[in-house]
Amino acid sequence: MADIKLFKVGQKIEELKSSAVELEKKLQTLIEKNMDRFFNVQFLASEYIIPDGRMDSIGIDENKAPVIFEYKRSKDENVMSQGLFYLAWLMDHKDAFIVLLQERLHKKMSKDDIAWDGARVICVANDFTKFDQGAIKQMNANISLYRYRMFGSELLYLERVDEHDVTNVKRKVERASGSAAVQQTFASKLASAPKPIKELYCDVENFIMSFGDDITPALLKFYKAFRRSSNFVCAEVFSDHLILHLKLEPKTFPFEKGFSRDVSEKGHYGTGNVELRLQSGADFEKSKSFLRQAYDAN
Repeated sequence: MADIKLFKVGQKIEELKSSAVELEKKLQTLIEKNMDRFFNVQFLASEYIIPDGRMDSIGIDENKAPVIFEYKRSKDENVMSQGLFYLAWLMDHKDAFIVLLQERLHKKMSKDDIAWDGARVICVANDFTKFDQGAIKQMNANISLYRYRMFGSELLYLERVDEHDVTNVKRKVERASGSAAVQQTFASKLASAPKPIKELYCDVENFIMSFGDDITPALLKFYKAFRRSSNFVCAEVFSDHLILHLKLEPKTFPFEKGFSRDVSEKGHYGTGNVELRLQSGADFEKSKSFLRQAYDAN
């Protein structure tokens, strides 16, 4: 892939030359200090030691899923296999992650609070080969590849090169041992929804996915998230309507009674401070410009 060209525009045009950082540790430190801004992930630990290894960085994302960061220090280094080894260890030692969370966030949490299906590895490198991109498609794990470039000492460019997400593999409808589920999942609600609601949801998802090929849908237990670097829409399905949470600024949003409301101070599944309630095709049409705004803003 051709390198990015960046120009400083003034009285004369000056091209800013890109480079890798002199020491990869500098990149790791920069990302750890700004993980929430770059990836919408809350930083938990650096150089997290486990038997037979050490994770470069570890955090938890907005969907409450663990995220492992690995930094590729040379073009030939197989950092993805290393990250997947750490991910497999984490999934086998969930209690250790809970302890880490409680130590760093000072919150009482349980394994049920964590979106384990969304656990992923983010590999950051100066470059990736075509074999790296091909390999992630064969892996039964959530993995993202990000390329970085530095322009001078003040500009950092991050590009999502590729992403493989297995959370969208069709889940079996979860049923309780009794006559009814204790709490229906997103998948079970969608499966049992009336045909008009299913069609409405399908139209909404197709519209969102048409914005660009940089969107990753993530199927969580109780909602479906659509994200770029972070969630911009989260969807829930009910028997007679859809709920969409959009990551937009409530202070400037034109709320309409019965259609939209500010949920910045209300608990809900997913992320986003603006809630839309869709019951019909007319509601969907009204939502389109706001969905696009959420995509553009995130």
